[in-house]
This record gives sequence, C-alpha cells and structure tokens, in this order.
Amino acid sequence: MQDPTFVKNAFSKIADRYVVTNHVLSLGTDILWRKKVGRIVKSWSPKDILDVATGTGDLALELQRVCPESSLVASDFCPEMLAHATQRGVKNTQVVDAMDMPFEDNSSDVLTVAFGLRNMADYPAALTEMRRVIRPGGHLLVLDFSTPEGFLGKPYDFYLNNILPKIAGLLTGEEGAYSYLAGSIGDFPSGGPMVKLIEAQGYTDVTCIPLSGGIASIYTATS
Repeated sequence: MQDPTFVKNAFSKIADRYVVTNHVLSLGTDILWRKKVGRIVKSWSPKDILDVATGTGDLALELQRVCPESSLVASDFCPEMLAHATQRGVKNTQVVDAMDMPFEDNSSDVLTVAFGLRNMADYPAALTEMRRVIRPGGHLLVLDFSTPEGFLGKPYDFYLNNILPKIAGLLTGEEGAYSYLAGSIGDFPSGGPMVKLIEAQGYTDVTCIPLSGGIASIYTATS
C-alpha cells in the first residue's frame, strides 16, 4: 500500500512520456491486455462504466471504442495525467480520489481499474469504496501486474528491478519513479491472494485470468 503524495508527484513528473514508455517497456503487450479487457467489458453490455485511476486514458479509450453506447466516466487523482487523457480523446474525465469518490451509491454497471489499485493507499478500503459505487449484480474488473511463477520468475524479477528502471529513466528522466513502480509490483498481492482480498470485501464470483505467463492478470468480480 502506497503513500498517495509520493505517487501523485511521481505520476505528475512522468505524465508527458507515460504512454510511450509503457508501450516500450512492455513491447506493446499492454495494448493487447487492454483489448482483452475491452472484450470482457463489452460482453457485459454495460450502460454505465467508471474507469478509476484512468491515468492517460489508455483503457478508457479502448472502452469508448468497443462500448460506444455506454456512458463512460474516466477518473484519476492526478490532473496532469487526466490532461493527456482528454487530449487523446477521452470524452468525460474527472479529477477524483479513488479512496473517496463523489459518485452515488450503485451508480455504475461496471467499474474498471487498470494498473491503479496497486498505487492506492489502502487496497481493502479502495475495493470497498469501488463496491459502493457498483450496482448490485454489476462487475468489477482489475487489470494489474502480477508475479509470474515457474521459470519466468527469476528472469522477470531481474528485468523488473534492474533493467526496467534504467530504460524508463532514459525515456522519462525519472528513474526513481520507475524504481518505485518496480518495487510496488513485487509487493502487490497477485493470483490467489488477490482473489481472496477481493472476496474479503464482499464481492462474489471472483476470477483471475493470468496474462503473458503471469506478468499481468485480470481479476473480475460481481458486486
């Protein structure tokens, strides 16, 4: 669980280069992950979607594309990131702290959070606040990095802690911010522990879908 002031300052500094850096570091795989999320959300035929911690709007743009009839709000607590989301074509953005959202109870059919829960100050409290906003029978979807098991574990750990921060530092000038991000991935619960954490906040039908050998995972749940 993270220091929100540090996180906000870190993302403010890297906002201008955030999108291209993510694509380089993942070799474009993050685009495919978001497309899979889009297909899942589309299958739920939502009327209202709330994309929390939208950042520069990558997932919100994909959801706008695949769910054009849905009403979508993209929120983030970092104005600098949201400015890029707006410039890139996200139609409805709001500066919102995910730990204390201004949205009404039971106001969204689907709530998504991609690579954002990991950066929040209190994972259980954040998940509980998200559940407040989701309608009964609605859906939560979390996309985030996870820790691969088996033969990928050690090579990925080396890349994450030794190579990723240096490449990101060259691209953004903020190696420290990406050293933090690498550390946050290692500390973040994934797989079974994340499923149990989501269930503990009152969600049902929780599933985990590993991506790219477990480098990332999609978690879905019903409110």
